[in-house]
Amino acid sequence: MISNVASHQSPASVPERESCADHRNHAAWTSVKQERWEGELVVEGEIPSWLNGTYLRNGPGVWHIGEFNFGHLFDGYAMLVKVHFEKNGRLIAGHRQIETEAYKAAKKNKKLCYREFSVSPKPDNFLAYVGELAKLFSGASLTDNANNGIYKLGDGRIICLTETQKGSVIVDPDTLDTLGKFEYSDPLGGFIQSSHPIVTDDEFLTLLPDLLNPGYLVVRMEPGTNERKVIGRVNCRGGPAPGWVHSFTMTEHYVVVPEMPLRYSVQSLLKAEPSALYQFEWRPERKAFLHVVCKASGKIAASVEVPLYMVFHFINAYEEKDKDGRAIAVIADCCEHNADTTIIETLSLKNLRSFHGQDVLPDA
Repeated sequence: MISNVASHQSPASVPERESCADHRNHAAWTSVKQERWEGELVVEGEIPSWLNGTYLRNGPGVWHIGEFNFGHLFDGYAMLVKVHFEKNGRLIAGHRQIETEAYKAAKKNKKLCYREFSVSPKPDNFLAYVGELAKLFSGASLTDNANNGIYKLGDGRIICLTETQKGSVIVDPDTLDTLGKFEYSDPLGGFIQSSHPIVTDDEFLTLLPDLLNPGYLVVRMEPGTNERKVIGRVNCRGGPAPGWVHSFTMTEHYVVVPEMPLRYSVQSLLKAEPSALYQFEWRPERKAFLHVVCKASGKIAASVEVPLYMVFHFINAYEEKDKDGRAIAVIADCCEHNADTTIIETLSLKNLRSFHGQDVLPDA
């Protein structure tokens, strides 16, 4: 139930953003001033009468705290956005900052307090640095800034996610309130996960990169539970660390596990200052692979070396079958950036804010 909305005659004003010094900057790359807003939007034309329901998105909404400014698109503190379509043609919108520990600590202390995508808190002295390392190895210093995706589980719960497992947050789809952490009840451990699980009415399926024993766990969680169960494991063929798995894909019977040459870098994680590729390093000599895991047995059906690739998002996957209905190939579609990691730096706020009417994104 949505309450406290503006009347049909008096649509609410659009929420303010921080002003841009350069009018050519896109408003999307500036912080939203209001932590919470809701109101009716003005409709030009007519919304179809059959369109009824709520559309939810989340993503970065605040790129500065006090005098501190983030440097990358992926750093921004998470904001939940809704658009609610009513049968009578009214359109209600709203947003609210997700109340993560990282956001609340930054707001209280007026400074960065957790490790984000491209930046880490700077220790004041050597003892503070040692303490920061201890927090890193325990996972305590990692962000829970759930700004990467929002999913409706088969049991109806709505969760927002990021690439740290602690950044799994339950939200209310009507009020946009942050209800608390989504606590996994299994003993699988680890600190990181794929930002984009595959969620259906019947299952939640994701990948858990293993930094200590390089590889990936393929796990499944049933609706109504918080327990992930292991389907299978893929050991890295390239090493010395698993490749980044922002997303992956699957077919009816198989999970496709990517192993990119863009690999997690322990050396970069130990540094307080960001490196060129932040917490990653490009290791083309370690090659690139795709692994195909059977969902039923957990066994590796195929492990194939492929040309070097740089991928954020997989799009689709399907099986090609013979005349008897047996799978003879798995086709995976993705948005591949020509094995070029410059797309990561292109998404820095400095670059995005310097947009001058040209397409600055590298080809994919």
